[in-house]
Amino acid sequence: MIEDIKKDAETRMSKSIESLKTNLNKIRTGRAHPSLLDNISVDYYGADTPLNQVGNVSVPDARTLAITVFDKSMIGAVEKAILSSDLGLNPSSQGTLIRIPLPPLTEERRKDLVKVVKGEGENGKIAIRNIRRDANSDVKTLNKEKEISDDEMHQAEDEIQKITDKYVKQVDQLLVEKEAELMEI
Repeated sequence: MIEDIKKDAETRMSKSIESLKTNLNKIRTGRAHPSLLDNISVDYYGADTPLNQVGNVSVPDARTLAITVFDKSMIGAVEKAILSSDLGLNPSSQGTLIRIPLPPLTEERRKDLVKVVKGEGENGKIAIRNIRRDANSDVKTLNKEKEISDDEMHQAEDEIQKITDKYVKQVDQLLVEKEAELMEI
């Protein structure tokens, strides 16, 4: 019983870490990366379609993204979707190729992005602590139903806390790495 609760908590916490990594990848640094455009959708014949399904995103150099659009008639819609995103990018088209130069980040923008990163990290920690709370409440329920003793309950809570500490430490490490990446010039 207790092992199942701990395994479930650990699985959910690792999913929280993966979610945090995904969210941090969307925060742009000075370098071009195809995942920067992952959350952009294009109106493709009336349906919102992810950008990577209407064109191929590549990185020709460190400060440029290139999109090769599969359907030439979609170039305008792709440009419009990129312009309307909150990424602050200005695409320019050349035939079926759309180039997106990434402007260098200003010091002020870097500091703003660090604040966003810290907010994402705090959200990740909150999710992990909520999972801990759920696991502890499951253990207490087992104790109330007399399926485990008080000693087993306290030992399980200590083990759940150790798992929680391990994942919170991973969140802190991810934040340190992302902040260093953002502040690098």
